[in-house]
Amino acid sequence: MAELSRFDKLKKSLAASAGDVVFGMEDGTVSIFGLVLGVAATTNDSKTVLIAGASGACAAAVSMMAGTYLDVETSLDEARTFNALLAAEIKQDPHAVVGRIADRMHSVGMNDVETADIVAFVRSEPALLRGVAAAMTSPAATAVQSPLAHALWMLVADFLSAAIPIVPFALTPVHNARWISSGITLALLISLGVGRARIGRKPVGRTVIETVLIGVSAALAGVAIGLIITHSL
Repeated sequence: MAELSRFDKLKKSLAASAGDVVFGMEDGTVSIFGLVLGVAATTNDSKTVLIAGASGACAAAVSMMAGTYLDVETSLDEARTFNALLAAEIKQDPHAVVGRIADRMHSVGMNDVETADIVAFVRSEPALLRGVAAAMTSPAATAVQSPLAHALWMLVADFLSAAIPIVPFALTPVHNARWISSGITLALLISLGVGRARIGRKPVGRTVIETVLIGVSAALAGVAIGLIITHSL
């Protein structure tokens, strides 16, 4: 039972960080694919490509992890600060808080009668005022787990996906690895496009094409920069 419990917690944590995982995988794949293809376009030395790819993957993954941690922590701090200020304002001027609730209701299309009914109910139940005001006016924190959990999922997703374009260069000569890496990365980008579409509930075809085009653009940019530098030195 203990192992099942840990597994369930892991699944829940992964589901809560699904957006971070997809973003991390896309970032790792696109950035490192462009990097290794750019280096591979200028050399047939597998060691050179591997060093560039591995160092880039590590640096990018740690950078994304740090960025995610700070972003989630800032979001949580903002929500906590807002709730503290809201509690103080309710004590000092509850009518102003009720007025903001009414304004928010109007902004989402509720008519005057509906707004008046809800405002009257909130005024009659002061204990509900803080919860309703927070739900309707707070910059709600997007995180449902700790900043560290989000950051670790980002680190894992970014690093593992970044490794995929690199692996072929460790197993085959550079002239073959270029094509193998491109094919594997294309398949991964298509999968990521499908994942993005499901999470964002967007059209699958358009999202897949968008994701693939981003990856191809990164690859072309990497190759172009590599060739330009090689021929200019």
